[in-house]
Amino acid sequence: MAKSKLKTPEWIIEGYDSEAAYMKKKGISKKKAGKTYKVRECPKCKSSDVGVVLVGAEGKRADNWECHKCKWRGREIKKLELSEDEFLNRMEK
Repeated sequence: MAKSKLKTPEWIIEGYDSEAAYMKKKGISKKKAGKTYKVRECPKCKSSDVGVVLVGAEGKRADNWECHKCKWRGREIKKLELSEDEFLNRMEK
């Protein structure tokens, strides 16, 4: 069997210093291997103990977020995507 030849990566051919710089310039996002976890975090105290505040008749509308630790309320919540290892380390703390 004949071995296939290696191909020079596109980012080297186009003259970029790294693959990350090439992907950022081209707007390409690389999917992370493995499970990713989406975590919401309070912007004030960095706690993940947040919940949605239901308002309106019979709680039919979600308006704001509330931190159960520092009692912060607002709309601007931090959204994080963590790998499995990062998520486990965060839960251990």
